[in-house]
Amino acid sequence: MKVYFSDFFDIDEDVVESYGAVNISLINDLPLFIDPFLLFNSDKEEYKNIHQSIIRYLLFLKKTAGESYEIPKGMLRAWYHFPEVRQTWLGFSLSGNSGHGLGDDFADNLYHGLRTTFSDFGNESVPKSPHLEKLCLISPLVGRDKISDFTTNFAKEYLLNYNQNFAKLYLEQSQCKEFSIPKVCFDYQMGKWHTKKFTLPYFNGDFVLLTPRDMLTRDDTFINRADMIRNLENIAPSVEDATLRFELNNYFMNVLTRKTKEIPKKEKNDAAIRLIMQFPELIDYYLKYKEDNEHEATSISTEAVRTVTLLFNKQLQALVSLLHKNTDFYSEQVSSHEATYNRVIFLKRVIEDMDGYRLFYVDGKPVKREADLQVMYRLVWFASDFDVNREVNNGRGPVDFKISKGSKDVSLVEFKLASNSKLKNNLAKQVEIYQKANATNYAIKVILYFSDAEYARATSIINELGLSGNKDIVLIDARNEKVSASNVKL
Repeated sequence: MKVYFSDFFDIDEDVVESYGAVNISLINDLPLFIDPFLLFNSDKEEYKNIHQSIIRYLLFLKKTAGESYEIPKGMLRAWYHFPEVRQTWLGFSLSGNSGHGLGDDFADNLYHGLRTTFSDFGNESVPKSPHLEKLCLISPLVGRDKISDFTTNFAKEYLLNYNQNFAKLYLEQSQCKEFSIPKVCFDYQMGKWHTKKFTLPYFNGDFVLLTPRDMLTRDDTFINRADMIRNLENIAPSVEDATLRFELNNYFMNVLTRKTKEIPKKEKNDAAIRLIMQFPELIDYYLKYKEDNEHEATSISTEAVRTVTLLFNKQLQALVSLLHKNTDFYSEQVSSHEATYNRVIFLKRVIEDMDGYRLFYVDGKPVKREADLQVMYRLVWFASDFDVNREVNNGRGPVDFKISKGSKDVSLVEFKLASNSKLKNNLAKQVEIYQKANATNYAIKVILYFSDAEYARATSIINELGLSGNKDIVLIDARNEKVSASNVKL
């Protein structure tokens, strides 16, 4: 059963681990990202050099950006557009490893940001260093995926050498191939990117890149927009400017400490962003605050990567083994609906009756992210002749999985946590819309619950909607302590 790099290249997973890399899945991206702050904060000179190369390039862009308001299209494509380095098999991709890369939105935000809000980039007096993440602190369109994609492009030369060296040490010649890789290093005199050749691990017509664990994080970069808003109060003591300090105190008095009623989170966030836009120097104080607490970055990312590898490597392998040994999960079925439904029931049986529920807990805490649940299901489907696509969007919203064998044999399946606040709305409307969009009558809804309260909530919603007894609504009991009455399929 091949899922991971070590499986496809027939080496012990301990070899990958001892090399310092994550044993990536070559079926689907894992939810990990390169964090530029980890490069800045690293004790490794080669990591610091990557961060410095990012800053140097941004300063180059800033210099050229100041010369004209409208960016020429040729310049935009040559200097501001970057592809996703999909060969790392990391990131947001919900099916396989193909993402969108850094397109026009990112380019425009970066170009105009360097001309306006970040016109002092490189000349900051408050933080120790400029930081790429400044861009995501203003624009909600620039998140961890785009920051990571940009960073990965500048870490690419290091990663290519890192993997070329791994290939020489541990792989057979037949497992590798020479590739000409574009946009490896930038020539500042010529103003152009250069292509270089590398001998790399070869899989399914493309090269593969392992990434060192100590570059990676999971949920968000250490410097991020939501964290800045949360930490305005912690930033305040270090603000020396009297006017800015007054505005901050005014924000705290009028927004955070208003006693008339509970203020919605969106209202608080909007007020914070307006304040930051009016006084962008607050961003530099936030960057200094993060630099002063830089020790937290490594511990947070180490724990995040440990959690991902535990869930998607070790525990997922155990789940695949249980399904393979104790069910017919990997045998082919007549139709997509039969295959989809049976696999859901096999999964239910393993989780409820064979202690498989333990594999959905990390450090005693249940999986609370539907995206994690969906990735796990995608990975256990890998040995199938069916076409399995995630987050299919036919104009009326995405659905978790579309499972098909030809255009006329199509089934849909959605995975939801019983704790999801939108569960009722989803059951009532969404899947029926998906059915029409995908021309199929088969839509299976799978609901995973981790407590008595979640089970009660889910069954109450199902009964209220008149869906009790529907075969295609499957409840899966993933509680640590079970009672026989809860072993229910609705």
